[in-house]
Amino acid sequence: MAAKFSDGDQDSISDINVVPLVDIILVVLIIFMVTAPMIMKPSINVNLPKAASGDKTTPGGLSVTLATDGRVLLNGAESSLDAIRAAAISELEKNPDVQAIISADKDVPHGQVVSMIDLVKTAGVKKFAISIEKAAQ
Repeated sequence: MAAKFSDGDQDSISDINVVPLVDIILVVLIIFMVTAPMIMKPSINVNLPKAASGDKTTPGGLSVTLATDGRVLLNGAESSLDAIRAAAISELEKNPDVQAIISADKDVPHGQVVSMIDLVKTAGVKKFAISIEKAAQ
C-alpha cells in the first residue's frame, strides 16, 4: 500500500488525545483499590479501655498486646512469655532507656495485665506505658 500525500494538506496533528491515558490510569486505580485490602496485613483487634486523661506514647521496640482469647503478642507477632522476657532484655541492652508499651483489651483480667507488667519490670525495663483509647470529654 502506498500512502498518498498531498502538498496542499500540511496540517499536522497538534492535539494530544488524553482519553487513552485517563482510561489506563483509571484501570490502574481500580486494580490498586481491589488489591490493597488483600495486601494489608490483618491487624490485631484490641478493644482498648477509654480514659479522659493520658499522654501520647512514642512507639518503642517493645510493644506487648494482650488479647481476650489469651494470646500474647510481641510487636504484632504471637509470642511466649519467655520470648517477651528475652526481647525485653535484648532491647534493654540496645537502649537502657527503653519503654514497654502494654496494650490490653478491656475484657482481659486485671491479673494478666499485672503479670505482664511484672514480667517486663523483672526483665529490667524501668519505664512502661499502658495503651488507652482517648475518651471524648
